[in-house]
Amino acid sequence: MARRPLPRVLSNGSAQLARSRELARTAADSATDVLHPLITITRGLRRLASAGRRRWADTPKERRGTLLFGLAAVLLAVALAPYGPLLAVVALMAAAAWHGRDRTPATPAGPAPGQSQRLKSLYEALVPYFSASDDPEPLYARGGDWGEVFSEYEFDGDGRLAHLVIAYPAYFTDAEPESRARIEHLLGAKCGRGREYHFAWDEEANQLTVRVLAPLPTDIAAQPFVTAPGETVLGFTDPTRVQRTLPLTHGPHGEERTDVPPVVWRTGVRSTEPHLLAVGQPGSGTSTLLRSIALQALHHGDVVIVDGGGTGEYACLTGRDGVLAVECALSGAMTSLEWAAHETERRLTAASKAHQAGDPPPEDTRRPLWLLLDRPSVFTHLAAAEDSTDPQSLLQAPLRHGRAANVTVVVAEQFDGLDALAGPVRQHTRARVVLGPATAAQLETVLGAPPHTTPVDQVPPGRGYARLGTGPVHRLQVPATPDPYDDATSETHRQAVLDLLPPRTTPADEEPGPVPEAVRLDKAATEKVAAAAALAADTEASEPAAAPPAPESAAVAESSS
Repeated sequence: MARRPLPRVLSNGSAQLARSRELARTAADSATDVLHPLITITRGLRRLASAGRRRWADTPKERRGTLLFGLAAVLLAVALAPYGPLLAVVALMAAAAWHGRDRTPATPAGPAPGQSQRLKSLYEALVPYFSASDDPEPLYARGGDWGEVFSEYEFDGDGRLAHLVIAYPAYFTDAEPESRARIEHLLGAKCGRGREYHFAWDEEANQLTVRVLAPLPTDIAAQPFVTAPGETVLGFTDPTRVQRTLPLTHGPHGEERTDVPPVVWRTGVRSTEPHLLAVGQPGSGTSTLLRSIALQALHHGDVVIVDGGGTGEYACLTGRDGVLAVECALSGAMTSLEWAAHETERRLTAASKAHQAGDPPPEDTRRPLWLLLDRPSVFTHLAAAEDSTDPQSLLQAPLRHGRAANVTVVVAEQFDGLDALAGPVRQHTRARVVLGPATAAQLETVLGAPPHTTPVDQVPPGRGYARLGTGPVHRLQVPATPDPYDDATSETHRQAVLDLLPPRTTPADEEPGPVPEAVRLDKAATEKVAAAAALAADTEASEPAAAPPAPESAAVAESSS
């Protein structure tokens, strides 16, 4: 059956609507031009009336009678004077037209002389990079017109460039990182040092967009974050790169509320980056990051802290509920990490048995266990001096099988000790954070990709970059989580950290009592039980062998059947 044509109203209705809208817009513009004097006078009369009401309200009550008498005398004189009412109306209309004029400052047609000179200098600086000797119609040439290449520009209050769109020739090698780095370095120097610039390369359109980034907030203190189990807030970043925001309080006394985009790191069984490595200079905020992670991890899991710096940065966590150990000596670190390795194996064994039996994993294997290591390279040097085992070698099992066993490893190290990190630590810590001042080469070495912004030399503590796996590089500002026992800590930040600490279950100045022996199954016991079950006709109860005990400083012992 042949298709019936659409009605004329439906077939060309969109075109008719477009023409109708255009006619209506033209009529409205014409009416505005014709009625512009009337609109101006009406606006002026309204402003004069508002000024009269304000003057009457500001006049004291005892002087209002005198004011009314003077006004009545003026009106009587105008009424009795020849042509008085007509002149009064003309004067009123003139005053209304003057007060009703558009006071919006006119936008200048072009940049100011100083701004034009700055754009011209920038154009001349780009000529050696964006020009070729065999180009018949060069876009960049000595003494050329900068208006042809700078399509958009914006200056801040100090007269420095805040936004710029640059067109470059198609033969420029914008796909090579070295070529991009040269241009970015030049623009960062010519547009003004001490600021962070974001560079967006559009290879298809041959355009480069340069934008000055606003500084990240540094007054956000540690606080309960609205996150799901398995999510950890590393810090906060720009709103252009993250689609999610968190409601937070900030300010000197926490009186302001706002929504800030966070950098959320997901851990657990379904995480693609189960372990994290944080690198920075001394005083850059790596210990602050570890304290922030520990306070968030204690809501749903247990924490073991190994402090290689030995400065007591984590003394506030000693004896707290969920903190199994805070070790600052080599022997204690070895004991804690050895227990963590056996605990990882125990969890794998228990989960494997549950999966084979068709049962859910035991509850103690699903509770997250966090291993936080601050400067483990110090213990590596001490172990080498004492000719003992490197503590980093005990991290192989938690790093390789931590995702399946709900064990997360976080390592914080300084740049001078980065070479002392073991191979498994470098290989399995796919979530990376760099804090403090760093060169572009250092950032690319740690993160695996260069950032799209220019690093600056002077940054506040906790300021840096983060990259989760193969994702984009984000600017990062770690929430202020200082040591509450430090005298230099402000009272606001100290109280914020103390409010997040769990209750103390073991006094810090007392040794924990004897830890009951945990009932665990290691690999050898599992094989014996499996062999006995296969040979026996009836089900026989077998006593599992005990795994190595928990570290002496542990306050909580886990058990499983």
